[in-house]
Amino acid sequence: QVQLVESGGGLVQPGGSLRLTCATSGLTFSRSNMGWFRQAPGKQREFVAAIRWKDGGTYYADSVKGRFTASRDNAKNTTFLQMKSLQREDTAVYYCAADFSWGRPLSQLDAYDYWGQGTQVTVSS
Repeated sequence: QVQLVESGGGLVQPGGSLRLTCATSGLTFSRSNMGWFRQAPGKQREFVAAIRWKDGGTYYADSVKGRFTASRDNAKNTTFLQMKSLQREDTAVYYCAADFSWGRPLSQLDAYDYWGQGTQVTVSS
């Protein structure tokens, strides 16, 4: 079955960095667009970043542009989210998601077919 497992979250001070990893299995990763979303307490899940399978093109939410970088390693069926200059407002549970339907804009929740369980990122001094 399809599995997406996030790791790399934790507690970091403002201005710090973290690298999230999403390891996948059971899907054709090389032909899956991959997305990152986050959900803070009391808020809706929101788009963070996405990376296309076809050409590695990336998309970012305005709030993270220039600070976060999405990447992928098709040989390892894994996608990454490098986060720098973290701010308290980045505190959330971060989820990765896989889209192999290719039917909707990658910033939309309903573009994705499978989701991971999430990893907590807490930015605090």
